[in-house]
Amino acid sequence: MAIISNAVTMADAGAFSVGLGSKVLIKTLTASTSGTLNFVHGASGVVLDSTYPIYKFEFINMHPATNSVGFTVNFRDGGTAYDAVKTTTSFGAYHSESGSESSLNYQTATDLVQSTANQTLNFYNTVNANEADSSISGSLTLFNPSSTVFVKHFMSNVNSMHQDGTSRYSVPSYIAGYNNVTAAIDGVQFAMTSGNIDSGKIKLYGIKDS
Repeated sequence: MAIISNAVTMADAGAFSVGLGSKVLIKTLTASTSGTLNFVHGASGVVLDSTYPIYKFEFINMHPATNSVGFTVNFRDGGTAYDAVKTTTSFGAYHSESGSESSLNYQTATDLVQSTANQTLNFYNTVNANEADSSISGSLTLFNPSSTVFVKHFMSNVNSMHQDGTSRYSVPSYIAGYNNVTAAIDGVQFAMTSGNIDSGKIKLYGIKDS
């Protein structure tokens, strides 16, 4: 008697995963006392065009060379400067290691209104160079950067370890907004608000259509 199985093989599972929209690693940049980390379409194997509808940057232990700084992003819209006009919203929280302090609120200091300035991704300038284990990790998702019809939305979610005196905190920060331009975004730049990026990695992925 023949036996018919409906089991999903590993190959099938892989194809199914791709069909749902898998991540494809495009480029990894490693900081070493770096002023900026730049992802430019067409340079050094970077892709930021219609190849993928969604691009995701992942930040791994970004450590600054300067105390009390923020980690920032800006976008290039066809020229050489990273100065795309942005409108954003920002909220975040903190919780101390002692459990005695916590907060959740909107952050007016890190939102932007039709601004070309760098977007800070962690509020309160919440990472210090003199704390060897202090860093920022998280991600930023950029949607359809090659569109010449729509604004270019992006969302960021990062967490940092911050020390203030003898107190240490977990500080998650959430940013969402859009580049208010119809030109394609062809470059993304990351930097600290002051000084260099001492160490850390940023990985750029393309996310396939579902």
